[in-house]
Amino acid sequence: LNVDMLSRLHKELLALQNDPPPGMTLNEKSVQNTITQWIIDMEGASGTIYEGERFQLLFKFSSRYPFDSPQVMFTGENIPIHPHVYSNGHICMSILTEDWSPALSVQSVCLSIISMLSSCKEKRRPPDNSFYVQTCNKNPKKTKWWYHDDTC
Repeated sequence: LNVDMLSRLHKELLALQNDPPPGMTLNEKSVQNTITQWIIDMEGASGTIYEGERFQLLFKFSSRYPFDSPQVMFTGENIPIHPHVYSNGHICMSILTEDWSPALSVQSVCLSIISMLSSCKEKRRPPDNSFYVQTCNKNPKKTKWWYHDDTC
């Protein structure tokens, strides 16, 4: 692990602990043994169809972070039912792959995910969920996502 990457992760970790996005909390146990894998506990925003629901996001950072995007997916017992979230936790969101920029951060990714869930009006899985889940790589970053409009 390089010094720049570790420095950036420590800075982002502190920012997340001191000023977390609304409804999100760093799972402190997840960072006790490693700085390169975080779990963030998330609560559905009030006034949305996910209000009161609890989710977990898994962030994995490569040694090329922040030049390489983190691997981000939902994990745990409750995966949100959403048109851009597969039942295995993979999230179809362009900033997680081709639209990633080193100027983005864990907090900006979290805010984008909050926004994605909060703007949803109907709980449903992506149309190709069954096929995708059976055939995809375990790492969502290895998927060649095809973004058209706001859908996958």
